[in-house]
Order: sequence, then structure tokens, then C-alpha cells
Amino acid sequence: MSLAERDAKVIWHPYTQMQTAGLPVGIVRGDGACVYDEDGKEYIDAISSWWVNLYGHAHPYIAQKVAEQLRKLEHVIFAGFTHEPAVELAERLLTILPPNQKRVFYSDNGSTAVEVALKMCLQYWHNQGITKTKILAFKNAYHGDTFGAMAVSGRSVFTAAFDNMLFEVEFIDLPNQRNIDSLKSHISHLKSELACFIFEPLVQGSAGMIMYEAEWLEELIAYCKAENVLTVADEVFTGFGRTGKPFATNYITTLPDIYCLSKGLTGGTMAMGVTTCTSEIFNAFLSDDKMKTLFHGHSYTANPVSCAAALASMDLFTSAETQQNIDRIIARHQAFGEKIKAHSKVKDLRQTGTIIAIEWYTETSYLSPLRDRLYNYFLDAGIIMRPLGNIIYILPPYCITDTQLDYIYAKIEQALEDI
Repeated sequence: MSLAERDAKVIWHPYTQMQTAGLPVGIVRGDGACVYDEDGKEYIDAISSWWVNLYGHAHPYIAQKVAEQLRKLEHVIFAGFTHEPAVELAERLLTILPPNQKRVFYSDNGSTAVEVALKMCLQYWHNQGITKTKILAFKNAYHGDTFGAMAVSGRSVFTAAFDNMLFEVEFIDLPNQRNIDSLKSHISHLKSELACFIFEPLVQGSAGMIMYEAEWLEELIAYCKAENVLTVADEVFTGFGRTGKPFATNYITTLPDIYCLSKGLTGGTMAMGVTTCTSEIFNAFLSDDKMKTLFHGHSYTANPVSCAAALASMDLFTSAETQQNIDRIIARHQAFGEKIKAHSKVKDLRQTGTIIAIEWYTETSYLSPLRDRLYNYFLDAGIIMRPLGNIIYILPPYCITDTQLDYIYAKIEQALEDI
């Protein structure tokens, strides 16, 4: 019995209608930008396995550092205890994050990093005896699948079954030259109630790789800060070079108060989340009154093995080779985008850094029937794509070769003719 057949008897997969889904592809190993199934077929991982893999599968350096840590300490409770990998990782993260970030809180994944950020913001005001409980977010946002993260995400197929259980959020349009003044006026009207503004900087990933300009985000963040509204940058997806710079917020100069990180944090090796904050936020929790404690934690908080993977990832991320690869991918995407943007089936083509998205000329919907046709077309060609409805995108590991990119580009051009 194949791995896929065994799976079909016991597993419930994410984002999958199990009644109609075909058998999953059984993957047995990975190497560089590729993974291999149980029959030996090679697949180029064009989406970095849900945007987590930065340097390639089974990276030997990360594997070495993880193995070394496993022989020293696999885990220890992180309340009342600490360990070298957690301390070193926090120190190193704070050297590449904006200088106003001073404290690191560990959790397990992107959703929980967001949950921590929301709780920090809400309790920041509560600890000062100030009632500010509303949260500002963008329409079409996606911040995760736990309840707080769902609440600050746009209402969509992801949240539909739970909409009446989610707390109230004030949703606004993405900022642009036409609406920036009205958005600021709206914030001014609500400022006495707004605890924070949470946003995906420059790229709304799950919404369909929707992109917007740094100039207007900068103005919005600056206005929130002037109106005493905390700001939270959800860089779970955009962090660690995806937009061409270490963080998407490196394109602006006004610094958010809180950062959420995950995905590429460990190079795609292990689950880990991080929420960082300013000294001002941290200090609001310091008190002789224990009720002002941030009562949040996870069994695997600051897991030493995950920290070791993240430290190895940091070594790779700060190398000259990684930046050269990021620049190379950006240039290749730009050239390819210019080549196909005028195609009659291309409704829109968007690029920010190493992310390029192509929107097919049809109804824009996550549940578009075109999605499965595109997915299977590329899978048959040995390319892992996961279309967002009628939108495909390339978001590869930085180690992807020019030959592999050329193959993906060629298959996209062929798909534009065949589908």
C-alpha cells in the first residue's frame, strides 16, 4: 500500500474538502528547491511549502545545528528557566529588527505570534486603566486561523463558519493616494477606542498576493502613532527577505510597535513564532501587581531545537550568498513579468521582491474552479503551485536555480495558452 493510500485512511488535511480531494502526493525526501515522491518523481517547490522554506529542503547546515542541539538539550520549561539558544536568538533578532524593538516573546507559529501581539496591545491599555478595546485591520487581511487571528482577518471562506463568534474589528481599505485622508479621518474619529492597528506590510498574501505602496502605509502608521494607537506589523510571511529587504517595513521609516514573525524564521525547518515589542509596551506589564502579568505561554515556548534551527537560519540569511540569490530572483521575476504582462489572459501581474503573482482573466475568487485546473496542470509538470483561486504565484526558496526558474516560467507561458 502506498504512502498516499495509507494517509487516506487516517489523516485529515488542512484546507481540504476530504470528500472530493484526490490522493495526496507522498513525499519521501527533499533536496534544495525540490522534493521527491515515493515513485521518485521530482517536484520544484515553487511556493516554498507554504512560504516557509528559505534555503532549500534538508539543508545540511541547519540539519547539523539541529542535530548538535538535540544531543545537548531537547526542551526545558521556559517559565523560570532559560537556555543559550533562546537568549542568543533573541539577541540576534533584535540586531536585524528596527532599533525600537527591545523584547522577544516566543510562541509556536504565526497565528500564535499574532494572538500574543493582540493580547499585548489590549492588556497594555488595560494595565493603565484605559479602556481601548477596538482593533483596526485591513479588509481582506489574513492573520491566522486561531480565534483572535481570525477575528482580525477579513471575513472570508476561512472565517465564514465562525463569523458570529469573532470579536468586533474595524476594517479599512488598503491606503492609497485617493483614500488616505478619509482613512486618517476615520482613525481620528475612533482613536479613543482603538487599541491597535494590525497589518500585513506591502503584501496581503492569502488574499491573493494583493500589493500596495509603502508610501501610504508609512503615512497611515505615522498617523496611528500620532493618535496614540499601537501598531502591529504581521511580518510572518513578508519577513526574512521575501520583499527584497530583511523586513517589508524596512521600506518605511516610521517604526511599528510590535512585530510578528514565523514561517521563514527557522528556514522552514521547525515550527516557531516570535512576537517582539518596544520597551514602552514591555514596561506596562512591570508591576508589583501580578494581575498585570502577560498570562500567555505554550508548552514548547522557546524550544531549544527550534531556536537552534532559527540560529542556523540566521547564519544563512545574513550571508552574502543569500542576498545575491534574493537579488537574482527579483531580477528574473521582473524580466519574466515584462514578458507576459500584456498576455490576453493576464488580468493583473504583481511583484514585490521575490514574490510574483499572475491573476488569470476570470472571476476573482478563492473558490474559483480554475484553481484546481491550474494546480493539477503544474503538479503534472512537476511544479508545486497552490493557486489562490484564479491567482498563481512564485515564491521560491532562495537556492532555486536559474534553470529551475526558467522551467517554471516556461510552464506558466504554456498554461496561458492551454488553460
